[in-house]
Amino acid sequence: MAEKVVLAYSGGLDTSVSIKWIKDKYGLDVVTCTVDVGQQEDLSGIGEKAREIGAVNHHQLDAKDEFVKRFVFPSIKANSLYEGAYPLSTALARPLLAEKLVQVAEKEGAIAVAHGCTGKGNDQVRFDITIKALNPYLKIIAPVREWNMNREDEIKYAQKNHIPIKADKSVFSTDQNLWGRSIESGPLEDPFTEPPDEAFEWCVPAEKAPDKPQYLEIDFENGVPIAVDGRTSSPVEMVRYVSHKAGMNGFGIIDHVEDRLVGIKSREVYECPAALTFVQAHKDLEKLVLTRHELSFKSKVEEEWAWLVYSGLWMEPSRLALDAFIDATQQRVSGTVRLKFFKGGMRVVGRKSPESLYQHKLSTYDRTSTFDQKAAIGFIELWGLPSRVANEKLSPNHGKKKAPLPMVNATPSRKKA
Repeated sequence: MAEKVVLAYSGGLDTSVSIKWIKDKYGLDVVTCTVDVGQQEDLSGIGEKAREIGAVNHHQLDAKDEFVKRFVFPSIKANSLYEGAYPLSTALARPLLAEKLVQVAEKEGAIAVAHGCTGKGNDQVRFDITIKALNPYLKIIAPVREWNMNREDEIKYAQKNHIPIKADKSVFSTDQNLWGRSIESGPLEDPFTEPPDEAFEWCVPAEKAPDKPQYLEIDFENGVPIAVDGRTSSPVEMVRYVSHKAGMNGFGIIDHVEDRLVGIKSREVYECPAALTFVQAHKDLEKLVLTRHELSFKSKVEEEWAWLVYSGLWMEPSRLALDAFIDATQQRVSGTVRLKFFKGGMRVVGRKSPESLYQHKLSTYDRTSTFDQKAAIGFIELWGLPSRVANEKLSPNHGKKKAPLPMVNATPSRKKA
């Protein structure tokens, strides 16, 4: 009996061709593994297709709830936006897929695992590092990276070996899960070309969004969303609800030039309506309940957290250490945020919390204010002291006596008639 390899199987061209290619090149029996993280695809016949191509066994796992609780919720608490734009939708799912791949490999007694990542993207790093961290004894096979075939070559290989593939007329290459959808290729490879409407599936064009503003309320507890529009539901359903509501209002499209881990500047287009909504709402609530110093330091932690996850270092101990700090800050991040959507835009229009540091009696300008305005004089004197002393030293007239300012007659002179 041949030894086994477990292949992360999506049912697409790359991984379908990989079943036959691995068998021919390495002489291994291929076991396929499909993990549902909310990619919204029909997975009902994917196991039969894998076996038809040559897989000896197939595992299908539903990990949507686990994906949200273990990966999405921590990313909300971290306000994670790589380079200030990308909410890590694909990056967050990869370590979970790699973990499931290793678990199936150990169950099957396989000597290797395989994935369909290319040699020029970030996903290969995320898969490989996580797999090696979890089980360094497993060999990793990446057919697309090894064979260096382009799409046309793969199609010819599939046709030659009678591998069933879908007739895909789209010029775009997409990847999606509950947290977002990435769109690449075709006209998007020109960073000056506006993405056409047909590239998007989750977000309607802004001009076709409802003509009246739509509102949404999110309740948080310890930094995690627990209800939307006053209704509690499963984490998966909450994400889906917000994704639909934000997307139907045209909100959630990201179009930016991204620095890939492998050194390539890449034009990336994403649809992440739920991710952007939750992160912006959570970030606003933090402003209400955390101190200036907490917010300032946490912003640096958030940048590092996003970088580690984007770079495939989910298993890095420093990420766990950052999580510990983030979790400590979230003990007071509870409350409600109200959002307003209109024609592709979204803004926070209200927030409240039992942990709020906002005090009306200090902030108000009416006569009930308890703030002593005279105290500001001494504060300004001490706050500006270092700058004043430094500027005295830097002044070209330092050390010189200055002539007294001329007296100004406050009484206007009278001209003789």
